Amino acid sequence: MVDANTPATPVIELTQDEKACAGLAHALMTCTWWIGPLVIYLTKKESRFVGFHAMQALLWQIVFTVLYFVGIAVWMIVIFSTIALHPQNTPNTPFPIAIFIVMPIFWLFIMCAWAITLILAIMYCLKAMRGEWAAYPVIGRWARKIVGE
Repeated sequence: MVDANTPATPVIELTQDEKACAGLAHALMTCTWWIGPLVIYLTKKESRFVGFHAMQALLWQIVFTVLYFVGIAVWMIVIFSTIALHPQNTPNTPFPIAIFIVMPIFWLFIMCAWAITLILAIMYCLKAMRGEWAAYPVIGRWARKIVGE
């Protein structure tokens, strides 16, 4: 029975360098954002194992960045629309409540996304260091297609 996390090609013995670089690609995404995985992918893409793990970390950071900027855009739209719709010349008008509602939601979204990134980095770093072809739930399939696995 073939597991979804096993490679489609014959198993080749991985070197310690390949395992370390694959794990480092996941670990670096927590502090270098997308730059660390990109550098590892570009320098070690001849190894399909390292390329696969670095591409997963890179794709996760791309998805994270897109979601982050969408969240910022929504937050800015709410702030500017609230300011534009707020009456200007009336004294003692309360501060727009929408800003107080959107800011904590946006902050919670960012903190949850960062926690998910940290959990993914730790889990898949350890799996890569053990030599496992572990794939992120959706992004793993994209990485396999890009790397050619």
